[in-house]
Amino acid sequence: MIAAVELRAAGTRLRPPEVADAPAVLLLAQDPDVRMWNPRCSIPDLPAAVADCVTGADWSDGAQATFSIIDDATAAYAGTIALHHIDHDNAQARIGYRIAPWTRGRGVATGSVRAVSQWAFTTLRLHRIVLTHAVGNTASCHVAHKAGFALEGVMRASKRFGDGLLHDEHLHARLAADPG
Repeated sequence: MIAAVELRAAGTRLRPPEVADAPAVLLLAQDPDVRMWNPRCSIPDLPAAVADCVTGADWSDGAQATFSIIDDATAAYAGTIALHHIDHDNAQARIGYRIAPWTRGRGVATGSVRAVSQWAFTTLRLHRIVLTHAVGNTASCHVAHKAGFALEGVMRASKRFGDGLLHDEHLHARLAADPG
């Protein structure tokens, strides 16, 4: 069980998803970049977006913690970030995010990754967080580096992305002791 929390980062508030986020979640899921780089983000309609919000808000199994990113200035939904595949025995997890096109380029992804990572290291007592992305997704590579995630290697032809092709992925990781 993970207790729900709210975090602050880069002019945003990170909180568990709410059903009211569903229309913006659906809009983001239709973004061409999200469809390309997050092919598992299958949210075809509003009921699926509502279900995604409800599932993301349920942290009771301790395996994931999903946050909606809310812009402080406008109170608008700016994206989603999730700590997932949380392995408490080995003190590690994976992190992933989807950032709305209307907030990209403002440090929202980097700030959110830093905030969730710091929370995971201090509150959940994780030791390692992994971030992977397609080699062609240079924006995510930039976020990983700026958030203190070291590039550990390339996983060749490891994941099928939105174009239907298998892509190489960068494997980044940050340890609790790393600067962030």
